[in-house]
Amino acid sequence: MSAATVRTEPSSLVVVGASLAGLRAVEAARKAGFAGRITLVGDESHLPYDRPPLSKELLAPGGGTDPVAFRSRTELVDDLDAELLLGAPATGLDPEAQVVYVDGEEVAYDALVVATGAAARSLPGTERLAGVHVLRTLDDARAVRRALDEGARTVVVGAGFIGSEVASAARTRGLQVTIVEALPTPLVRSVGPDLGSALATLHTRNSTALRCGQAVAAVQGTDRVEGVRLADGTVIDADLVVVGIGAVPRTDWLDDSGLPLDNGVVCDEFLRAGAHGVYAAGDVARWHNLLFDRSMRVEHWFAAAEQGARAGHNAVSPADAQSYSTVPYFWSDWYGSRIQFAGVATNDGYELVSGDLAGDHFVALYREGDRLTGVLTLNGQRHVMKYRRLIAQRARFDEAIAFARTSAPTRSATTTS
Repeated sequence: MSAATVRTEPSSLVVVGASLAGLRAVEAARKAGFAGRITLVGDESHLPYDRPPLSKELLAPGGGTDPVAFRSRTELVDDLDAELLLGAPATGLDPEAQVVYVDGEEVAYDALVVATGAAARSLPGTERLAGVHVLRTLDDARAVRRALDEGARTVVVGAGFIGSEVASAARTRGLQVTIVEALPTPLVRSVGPDLGSALATLHTRNSTALRCGQAVAAVQGTDRVEGVRLADGTVIDADLVVVGIGAVPRTDWLDDSGLPLDNGVVCDEFLRAGAHGVYAAGDVARWHNLLFDRSMRVEHWFAAAEQGARAGHNAVSPADAQSYSTVPYFWSDWYGSRIQFAGVATNDGYELVSGDLAGDHFVALYREGDRLTGVLTLNGQRHVMKYRRLIAQRARFDEAIAFARTSAPTRSATTTS
């Protein structure tokens, strides 16, 4: 780089997305000693809040309705010295001018962290039908909770983790619940067919009706939902429909920015997003994970927290930029059981090293070639982090199996694709 093009350290940081990732970016920037102006932009009016409780504690009987805010306004404004632009969505980005367009206004930056997360997919044609909801925001969760409090007959579209948590909350209240899943087996993309089937038995054991291999033909009702018609003609009566069919990264506001977009903002291992001073973190970021040597976009709490912190540090300290790699980890609570997953589920097979797929506890290890790449547990809280460490150490699969044999009794069966 010539002397004429050398750029100085940033004096202003804009973080778009008042999310967990966005907040961690602000905190990391201050921790790195950044004394410049920080602006935190968010399209919701709420302060940054914790999202996992939205489909767990907040929907449970007797649960609260207030957000679990990470920090108070005083802490954000006074302690972190951040300017808050909440309830003001970002509508565009000009990387050449280094300007973010926020609700019609220009906000200049030297460094930028994009942390706009992902938006829940909806069912086309249901936007104006009362009683049909996605579950992504605090306002979504409050609406679903109100319906559950009123004893709504509930249909969940999608047997993924969020949909399953909603179904669990409804059954805990003793409500009538049906899950409709388009695929023959739930969670195939997340954990594979055998283990997806094993987890799905939690629904049937808890008297939740599970209809797999069925597409939704229509959601019926005039002003308010009355039922869900399936492709085979079956109609399921419903007062509440919760749509849990995945999410898409929120990059529409970046369509004209010139940033590389491909199911997220494409980043390198430093979370740099293809333009000077621009980084991305959280659900919206697709980055190169050196630990697995592949591009990933991870919609998990821990990744958002870690990526936000790394992006915030790198954005204000580019000369001291640090790469980010991780073993992805998430958890989900259904019917009093805890499901945990770490790593990557591959097609090279798995081995059950503890428990029974038909029981209420198991530990399964995934392989890719001769390497351990993932672990799935049902009620195996004391095991999962041990294997996560082995995955981070690039342990061989036979080493992991040997570890399992010395640490717990096994009942195993291997499956390959």
